[in-house]
Amino acid sequence: MTMTTPMGQLLARQPEARFADWLLVAPPADEGLLHGGARRILTLDHAVAALWRRAGHEVHEGLEFALPATPAGVLLFWPKTLALGRWWIEELCRQLPLGTPLMIVGEHHGGVRRVPKMLEALGMACQRVDNARRCSLFESATVAMAEDDQWESFEALALTLVSHPGVFGHGRVDEGTQMLLAALPELHGRVLEIGCGDGVIAATLARGGAEVTAVDSNHLAVEATRRTLAANGLEAAVQAGDMLEGIEGRFEAIVTNPPFHQERQVDTDPTRRLIASAARHLVPGGALYLVANAFLPYRAMLEANFSRVEVISEDRRFRVYRAGS
Repeated sequence: MTMTTPMGQLLARQPEARFADWLLVAPPADEGLLHGGARRILTLDHAVAALWRRAGHEVHEGLEFALPATPAGVLLFWPKTLALGRWWIEELCRQLPLGTPLMIVGEHHGGVRRVPKMLEALGMACQRVDNARRCSLFESATVAMAEDDQWESFEALALTLVSHPGVFGHGRVDEGTQMLLAALPELHGRVLEIGCGDGVIAATLARGGAEVTAVDSNHLAVEATRRTLAANGLEAAVQAGDMLEGIEGRFEAIVTNPPFHQERQVDTDPTRRLIASAARHLVPGGALYLVANAFLPYRAMLEANFSRVEVISEDRRFRVYRAGS
């Protein structure tokens, strides 16, 4: 099976048995890896976990993982932020025996070339073992690591928000979310938020009296939302999920600032799936409220699935849509 991502193509240059019985951490959806033999996977992404499970792999999902056996080594696919990459390395060092082989693969434009200095600062040895397809592969091993979970709190919109480097908009409320919140009418009854991030929307809705269910594919976001709600004395149901998959019942409103990147590539398919199925999860007279960058082609998708679509707020960068019957 041919590798379909630059990182996968670099790994294809390694000896075939090199990563046998290794744990693959945060791997991409590379067709060659997915269908190239049984793997052990650790991921924080619920949608990615489901993809690897469907391909028949052993998948460990979430912030707490208990492996049935210590892996022969760990291969970390470098994430899109340095802080999240550092967290992964520190967490793997805390969870695995000292001296467990650790290799890190990543794309140059994703910052992987900063790994050697970061590992040096953590007291870890580092050697680059390959370099191709604008990617590098580094070799190291786990060391003793002190506790440092990187959770941070900040104040915004009269709320205490709890965030983490792996959560969208870490440490701030992005402009699109602010526009969405400013445009929303008072919402009551059952309200569903898709893509809850650090919990600012869920907390705002719960504070206004809505019965909120908040969903995110990222387990760090799920935990951040739970911590934000607790920090403000609010309650909501929070769960990991892929858009509307597994959601039961109907809601007075669905609210979302949906993701549109898969790593660094624009990917509107998750939002397309959300729009296509949203009406079935709304009560009569209910509405979908969606904020998006103005250049994204969501109006046509909305008009294909709802009888009434309007822009209730916009500026040069963002639009807030209301779609209903």
